[in-house]
Amino acid sequence: MRILFLHDNFPAQFGVFGQYLSSKGWEVWFGTQRDGASSKEMKVFNYAPHREVTEKVHPYVGGFEKAVLNGQAVARMGLKLKEKGFYPDIVMAHSGWGPGLFVKDVWPKAKYVGYFEWYYSSDAPDLMFLGGGDRGMDDELRTRIRNSAIQSDLVSCDFALCPTQFQKAQFPECFQHKIKVMHDGIDTDTYKPSPSAKLVLPDLDLSHVDEIITYATRGMEPYRGFPQFMKALENVLAARPNAHVVIVGDDRVAYGKKLEKGDSYKARALKECDLDWDRVHFTGLLPRPDYLKVLQASSVHAYFTIPFVLSWSMMESMSVGCTIVTSDVEPVSEMAGDKAPTLRQVDHRRPEEIANAIIALLEDRDAAQALGAAARQFIVDGYSKKEIFPQKEAWLMSGALV
Repeated sequence: MRILFLHDNFPAQFGVFGQYLSSKGWEVWFGTQRDGASSKEMKVFNYAPHREVTEKVHPYVGGFEKAVLNGQAVARMGLKLKEKGFYPDIVMAHSGWGPGLFVKDVWPKAKYVGYFEWYYSSDAPDLMFLGGGDRGMDDELRTRIRNSAIQSDLVSCDFALCPTQFQKAQFPECFQHKIKVMHDGIDTDTYKPSPSAKLVLPDLDLSHVDEIITYATRGMEPYRGFPQFMKALENVLAARPNAHVVIVGDDRVAYGKKLEKGDSYKARALKECDLDWDRVHFTGLLPRPDYLKVLQASSVHAYFTIPFVLSWSMMESMSVGCTIVTSDVEPVSEMAGDKAPTLRQVDHRRPEEIANAIIALLEDRDAAQALGAAARQFIVDGYSKKEIFPQKEAWLMSGALV
């Protein structure tokens, strides 16, 4: 079988699965906008829009025009490859940014699998959680048009893939019959516990510390509960005088509304929170091996989110066996487990609840270890790539051969 993955980033959600398919004898191609992307297992090529979005284009359609330009770039590259005899059996493309818009026009006999993460709506749970009731008509209209590229993919794709039940539930019912829920898969052999691990990074040695509270994020933002977490640390560090905090991530907003230039939620926390800053360590983004060391040395890991796309870091920390204090919201509850509690959920909008939960788990290590062990088992049982990758391969095969 020959499969083509399309994603503006690389390796993103497709890279590790592509390597797996290659090991099973598939011919795997990957189209991306990321310069310098390469792989021993996959044939990687670049596509890029030939121009920027039209200046002063209607603000509702700027995102759609950008998606069309991306799709056009893929189509042009695809036609060149087609002239050389390239014809994939399956094309899987990340929806929303446009790379898959014209797949069925270039390769009409190929099976097109759309990968869908989120459907925008005026009453979406993330907006409601953040108090979206005061949105004006202009916001309503912009949101409706924002789905244009996604809707086009939903219509043209042969099959659709979505990582979680919560994310699937955001899509209109008329499309849900197309959508298969199957997670990307967690590397449980890499993300595993390391008993008695001590944290030593190139620029940070906490090998002498017995209580480490960890937090990992792409960006420090309200979507991931960063301001509330920092406020909660006032009570945590006061109650636990020997505890340290390690915060992994960039000082930026990855999701949600950006702040004015020169302002950031980290800068606000440094100014507004009364903390012993000698015990709070910002590492920036870390290489995967160092990020893993942080999780393995964690006494209590904090992960917060509004009702939105669940982070890989949440499930990776579960796989490591971290004791996790997290948000009491639907996407997280999907990972909470029925057989045994896997998480300690709180209303993360209340810093005192965050603090009380962290302090309680630092005090009761038996309860903390039970949570971590259950979290690890939950991921191993249902989300390990060793189980998911063969299932996904079989699903693709069955669809391609119809």
